[in-house]
Amino acid sequence: MSAPDHRISKRQPVLVGGMPMPGRTERVLKAVFLTVICGAVVFPFVGVISTSLASPEEVIRAGGFVLLPTDGIDLSAYKSILSGGTVTQSILVSGFITVVGTTIALLLTCTLGWALSRRGTVGNKPLLLLVLVSLLFNPGLIPSYLVIQQFGLLNSLWAVILPVSVSAFNVIVVRAYFVGLPGEVLDSARIDGASEWKLFWHIGLPLSKAVVAVVGLFYAVGYWNSFFGALLYLSDSSKWPLQLVLRTYVVNGVEIGAQDLGGGSEALPPQTSIQMAILMISIVPILCVYPFVQRHFAKGVLTGAVKG
Repeated sequence: MSAPDHRISKRQPVLVGGMPMPGRTERVLKAVFLTVICGAVVFPFVGVISTSLASPEEVIRAGGFVLLPTDGIDLSAYKSILSGGTVTQSILVSGFITVVGTTIALLLTCTLGWALSRRGTVGNKPLLLLVLVSLLFNPGLIPSYLVIQQFGLLNSLWAVILPVSVSAFNVIVVRAYFVGLPGEVLDSARIDGASEWKLFWHIGLPLSKAVVAVVGLFYAVGYWNSFFGALLYLSDSSKWPLQLVLRTYVVNGVEIGAQDLGGGSEALPPQTSIQMAILMISIVPILCVYPFVQRHFAKGVLTGAVKG
């Protein structure tokens, strides 16, 4: 009897992660598609940076949009913005709203999440139900405005900070993370005489840095990018945040004068350069913070969403 033939007559597909590896044509098409998508995203961003850094003469020659500056880097647009006036004031206002709002929001969200995660707390279930209901139903624009008006917060920065200081989604994520903390550690601390506040401050928060960082980034981005609340509640332009000023000068096309930038009689850079510089200043803070928090996303959001 002849030995069995172990030769494979047909080439077996290579498996990657249990799935057959795509062919060369499919990979080329995917690479081309992703390259086009990346180019569509990167091209405007590069143009914004280049226009804000190009010399006034080059911006005028290019018709207002410079892809790559050839005359060198010119910072006159940024100097004009940071010399004082409406734009500089709006940057300070946005910084105040973001820092104070994020601090208050984190404190309220973490304390509420901790209270909801402790079984046996008085009013635990009704309060959790109230949080879930607020997650499903929006109070509406007119009732929100009337509440702000009744509390006397119109034309105050607190009208932009307080109404959005607690997000039901973030409370649920933080609560789920707190529920997943090791019970043995908390019980050991209770035996040693630790109060509930000490458990929260010295054990709960240090063990939950990932979810606190993620939720803090959510709040910070929301406060920094918010303009609709300021548009509704702030009538004094000196209290406008940067995003509302950006909307006024860039989206609505209002011309920026020397009085808006705090400058004197000297010639201003082209309007396009100033607009792109304002746009870059509104983007850069988030771009600087995001890389430091990015590594916490998977652990903070996914773990907090799965456990509990």
